[in-house]
Amino acid sequence: MIRRVLIPLVAGFVLFSALPVRATPLEPAAFPSLESAIRIRGPLTFCGERVPLEDSQVRERLEKELLLMLWDRAQIILYLKRSTRFFPHIERVFSGAGLPSDLKYVAVIESALLSHAGSHAGARGVWQFIRSTGRNYGLTVNRYIDDRRNFHFATRAAARYFRDLYGMFGSWTMACAAYNMGEKGLERRVRQQKVSNYYRLHLPLETQRYMLRAIAAKIILSDPARFGFRLEPRDHYPPIRFDRVRLKTRWTVPVVVIAEAAKTDFKGIKDLNPQLLDDVVPGGDHSLFLPEGAARNFAKRFQPLIEKYRASYRGKSYTVRRGDTLSAIARKHGMPLSRLLKLNGMHRRSTIHPGQKLVIMK
Repeated sequence: MIRRVLIPLVAGFVLFSALPVRATPLEPAAFPSLESAIRIRGPLTFCGERVPLEDSQVRERLEKELLLMLWDRAQIILYLKRSTRFFPHIERVFSGAGLPSDLKYVAVIESALLSHAGSHAGARGVWQFIRSTGRNYGLTVNRYIDDRRNFHFATRAAARYFRDLYGMFGSWTMACAAYNMGEKGLERRVRQQKVSNYYRLHLPLETQRYMLRAIAAKIILSDPARFGFRLEPRDHYPPIRFDRVRLKTRWTVPVVVIAEAAKTDFKGIKDLNPQLLDDVVPGGDHSLFLPEGAARNFAKRFQPLIEKYRASYRGKSYTVRRGDTLSAIARKHGMPLSRLLKLNGMHRRSTIHPGQKLVIMK
């Protein structure tokens, strides 16, 4: 392999020099034909429930999903590489909750195992919670914090949600369908059609495909070598290792201060805490992730840093009086309402009470 190198000379001229560069030979591709890859042999199960391959419509729909998934080999390689980062934690949490391991493939088809994934319907994170469902299962979702984006928080919420859905429908296949389309919509169709078998229900097209896509992901990712994917251990992405600390504060805290106390940078904290939507952590009680080893003596380093920040911050506190409103306080001190809200980790619907202290700007 020849690399062309630019060697600068005087008077604005450059000389091209050819230097030899050693390169590792690429391996030839070897994978089965699509025709042979979709010849599925039973028995086949998902979450311990039998997939009715004898039903020609079910087999046809599954073959379609397998073909579509196998056609995008680059995406499957990314699934495989990411799986070692996410699957072990999902398996631990779900096993502890008494849930079947196969549910991890739902995360694959929901988000391609991407924490920043989003949908047109407003779903976010690896498990693609919509705002209302996330809040129902203990996730904070507001202007400054969106726990749906934190894989570890959302996985525990997903475990609780799946357990409730199974309690409603008595079937993991139906629970997955409800996860996709909502439990009320699925209950309504069960009543209308007098059928409680996922494979026999007439459902929205996306939900009809949903389980077959998850099953296709299981078939491929549980035996990748059969389909010509031969990744080495070094090819996989490792799990993200971190320390967890509890930050309890009345005031907003800049992420940069947390980063300095953790001996890392702004990006390091934001990457570990995708739930942080802004450059500050609002007042309240928060669980934050730090680089592995950074929790040791974090509090000792944090306290003088935050005190220095507050001392240098040109502002003062205001004690809320009876009859005060956020907009009136902002006007009184000549500052935009948005700035007052941001400084105090609040939003327009936040409530205040007499005696409460707010950070204001002069």
